Amino acid sequence: QVHLVESGGGLVQPGGSLRLSCAGSGSIFTLHTMGWYRQAPGNEREVVATITSYGRTNYADSVKGRFTISRGNAKNTVYLQMNSLKPEDTAVYYCNAMLNAANYWGQGTQVTVSS
Repeated sequence: QVHLVESGGGLVQPGGSLRLSCAGSGSIFTLHTMGWYRQAPGNEREVVATITSYGRTNYADSVKGRFTISRGNAKNTVYLQMNSLKPEDTAVYYCNAMLNAANYWGQGTQVTVSS
């Protein structure tokens, strides 16, 4: 059974930083595109950043220049370094792994940006 487990969320002041981690198990994620999505209360889930198996990255315009996505050497981990956080970044952040028809989600980790 495939599992994605996120960690690293929490409460941070505006301008601060957090690093989210996601570890996958139960499958080999070498070929998967992995990514981070977020969902704020009352909003739809939106893509934050994705990274392909060969390292091509894509970011939402709202986080470009502030967030960095990366993968671990074993390819079954993905990270999201978040800098210069803003209150509007507050959301539940979800890890995703996708390959063809396979689409997996983690349980989510809360990120709250508030003074």
